[in-house]
Amino acid sequence: MTAKILQLRRVDRGQSVGYGATYAIERPSTLATIAAGYADGLMRAMGNRGQGAIAGLRAPFAGRVSMDLITLDVTNIPPTAISEGADVEFLGDMISLEEVAAFAGTANYEVLTSLAQRLSRHYVEAGS
Repeated sequence: MTAKILQLRRVDRGQSVGYGATYAIERPSTLATIAAGYADGLMRAMGNRGQGAIAGLRAPFAGRVSMDLITLDVTNIPPTAISEGADVEFLGDMISLEEVAAFAGTANYEVLTSLAQRLSRHYVEAGS
């Protein structure tokens, strides 16, 4: 599962992110708003626990998962690797199904059955 970065934003220490301000910014940071949320199958339980991968580097969820958006703290990713429109992986080669299930505190099967119909699917033959 991948989605695009919609916006990059610098934020100062002391600010917060997301519904209920559940993620507190502890240092000057860069946040990326991503076009994916629980309507796509990112489980709400992954808020402040999940991760996305950008250019092979991981970034933690910053705040809660909303219906159509998630925010990542991309401060530790080199600026040359992030840009608006870049792909973010939430499930795939870099982030396994088992990891996603652990972030959400659930079973692998529940993660797969939560993926929304609006996501495009790419089927690969076994052994490929």
